[in-house]
Amino acid sequence: MNYKRKPFLSSSRVAPVAFALVAALCAPSALGAPAGTYVLERGEAAFMAARDAWRNGERVRLARQVEALQGHPLQAWAEYWLLRLHLEDGDATGVADYLARHPGAYLAEKLRGDWLRALGKKADWDGFRRELQGLALPDTEVACYAARAADTAEMVRPLWTGGQDLPQACEALVDNLVAAGNLSVEEVWQRVRRLFEAKRVGAARSAAAYLPAGEGFDGRGLESIAQAPVRHLEKPPAGFAAKRGGREVVLFAVQRAARADPQDAARRFARIETQFSAEERAYAWGQIALQAAQRHLPEALDWYGRTAATMLSDEQLAWQVRAALRAHDWGAVRRAIAAMPPALSAQSDWTYWQGRALAAAGHGEEARALFLKIGGQPNFYGNLADEELGRNIEIPPRAAVPSTEELALASVNPGFQRALALLRTDMRIEGVREWVWTLRGMDDRALLAAAELARRHEVWDRAINTADRTQNQHDYNLRYIAPFSDRVRPKANQLALDNGWVYGLMRQESRFVMNAKSSVGAKGLMQLMPATAKWVAQKIKLDNYHPSRVTEMDTNVTLGTHYMKMVLDSLDSHPVLASAAYNAGPGRARRWRADRPLEGAIYAETIPFSETRDYVKKVMSNAVYYNTLFEGRPQSLKARLGMIRARGQGENGVEQLP
Repeated sequence: MNYKRKPFLSSSRVAPVAFALVAALCAPSALGAPAGTYVLERGEAAFMAARDAWRNGERVRLARQVEALQGHPLQAWAEYWLLRLHLEDGDATGVADYLARHPGAYLAEKLRGDWLRALGKKADWDGFRRELQGLALPDTEVACYAARAADTAEMVRPLWTGGQDLPQACEALVDNLVAAGNLSVEEVWQRVRRLFEAKRVGAARSAAAYLPAGEGFDGRGLESIAQAPVRHLEKPPAGFAAKRGGREVVLFAVQRAARADPQDAARRFARIETQFSAEERAYAWGQIALQAAQRHLPEALDWYGRTAATMLSDEQLAWQVRAALRAHDWGAVRRAIAAMPPALSAQSDWTYWQGRALAAAGHGEEARALFLKIGGQPNFYGNLADEELGRNIEIPPRAAVPSTEELALASVNPGFQRALALLRTDMRIEGVREWVWTLRGMDDRALLAAAELARRHEVWDRAINTADRTQNQHDYNLRYIAPFSDRVRPKANQLALDNGWVYGLMRQESRFVMNAKSSVGAKGLMQLMPATAKWVAQKIKLDNYHPSRVTEMDTNVTLGTHYMKMVLDSLDSHPVLASAAYNAGPGRARRWRADRPLEGAIYAETIPFSETRDYVKKVMSNAVYYNTLFEGRPQSLKARLGMIRARGQGENGVEQLP
C-alpha cells in the first residue's frame, strides 16, 4: 500500500479490507507481532539513514533513501527533507507536486510555510500571495511577509509593543512605520521596557535605536547595571532626570533591584521618586509590587495602590489579585479583577475568585451567575465552581465505544500512521506534532476513535490528549487512563497512598510516557531527578540500584511513590503541599505557607512558580476524577484541598528531603 498517496478516507469509501486492518494495526496483541507491524517497521533503517542525511545536508544520499522508503508512511518525511534542502538552494522543483499529493497534511503545511519564507526573502510577492491562501496557520515571519506583500505595516505594531522577538521580515515593517512617522516615541519606550523586563538588554538597546536623536540613552553601561543595580540606585548619574533616557535607565535599575529585594528597592526608589513623572513613578511601583506579591510580602497591596497612572501587564494584574487573596481582602480581590481587561477577567480562575469575592460581600446571585459560567468545565476552577453551586463532580456518561468502521478510518489515516511510526523511532516531538495536526477539525466520534487507536498502540499520552478534546461525547476512561494498574496500585497501597493522587500526579508528570525526560533531567513515569532517585534508593535500601535503572517502570514507580510518601509525611500529610513539593522541592512548599491558615485553593493559586502553580491545580483535579472512576462515586475537590496550616506548623523535618 502506498500510504503517502492516500487521503483521509470518508466512511463511505472504507473498503472491506480496511476493517481487516483494524485487527492488524489496532489490536493490542499485534503490537509486538511482526505480522501486524512489518509494513510500518521494515523501512525504519532507511528512515534513520534519511534523517542523518538531512541533518548533514547530503542531498544525493537523502534522495536514495527516499526511493528506499517507497510505500512506507515516513517516505513523506524523507521527501519533505529533500525538498527543504532544494529550497535552500533556491530550487522549488517538486514542491507544488508534493503539496498536491498531501493536501491538508502537517508536512504540507510546513513545506508551504518554508516555500513562503523563501518567496518572501526574494520579494516574489505574486508567488507569495498565490501560495499564502493555502496556508492554515501563518507564523510570525510569514505574517510579516504577508503584511509586506499587502503593504500593511500596521500589523507589526502589537508585536512591537508586546516585546516579542521580531524576525527580520518584521523589522522591515517597523522601518516602514518609522519612515512614515507612524511609530510613536512612547511605543518605542514601551518596547524597551518590555525587553528590559525580559532581561534582554541587547534587544532593548537595539529597540532604543529607533528613538529620535538625543532622546535615547547611553547603552554602554546597561550590563553592569543589570549585574549591580543597587550600586546604580545608590549613586545615580548627575542630572539623570533631565531626559527620559536617563530616567528610564534608573527605572531599569529599580526593576532589576526589585527582583533581588523588593523592600530594599522600594526604600531606595522612595528617596528619588520625586524626580520622575507620575507615570514613571507608577511604573516603578508596579515592578516593585509584582516582585513583592510573588514573595508574599504584606507591602505588595500598598505598592499596587501606587500604580494607577500606568498600564499594568496581565501578569501584574494577576499578582495583584493573588496578593489580595493572601491578605484575605475580598474587597481588593473584587476591585483588582474588575480592573482587568475583559479577556483576562473572563478566564476561569478570575471568574471563580470574583464569584467568591461577590459572595463574601453578600452578592449571592451575582456570584452564582459567575459560577454558572464556568461550572461543568473539567478543570480545577470548573470543579470548585460546581461545588459552590452545590453540584457533585461527576463523570459524564460514557460515549459508545468506537465502531469497527470508525476505528478503520483512524487506522488508515496517513497522519496517524506517520505519527505512530515517528514515535516508534524516538522522534517524539515530530510524532506528537503530526498527531495533533491530524486531529484538526475532527468531531467527537473521530476523536474517540483516534484516542482508542492510541490506547491500543499503548501511546498513552496521545490517548489522553485526544480524548480531552471531545465536546459532547466523552470517555473519561481514556481521558484519565490508568495503565500499569497491576504494578502501580499495589505499590501505592503498600505505602497507604491515595491511588487517585498517585495517578493524578503521574498523569501530569509524564502522561505515562515511560522514557520521558524533562529539560532539567527528570526521568521516567514519575519524572525523578537523578539526585532525588539516588537519595530515595539509599533511604529505602533498594537492591542493585543504578542510575541507568531510573526509567525502568518498577524502579521508577517504587522510587516515585516512596518519595511521594516522604514528602506527604513531612508536610502535614497534605496532598496540596506534597504536590507542590514533588514539583518544586519541599523547602519551597514550606516557605510558600502564610503566617495564618490558608484555603488550599488560595495556597495553590498563589504559588510563585507558574509551572508549579499549574501543576498543583491539575494534579488535584486529576485526583478527583481518578478516584471517581476508581471508587464509582462523586468526589469533593474542596475537601481534598482543605486548609493549609500556618507557617511553622506540621513540618516534621522537611529540610532533610531533597
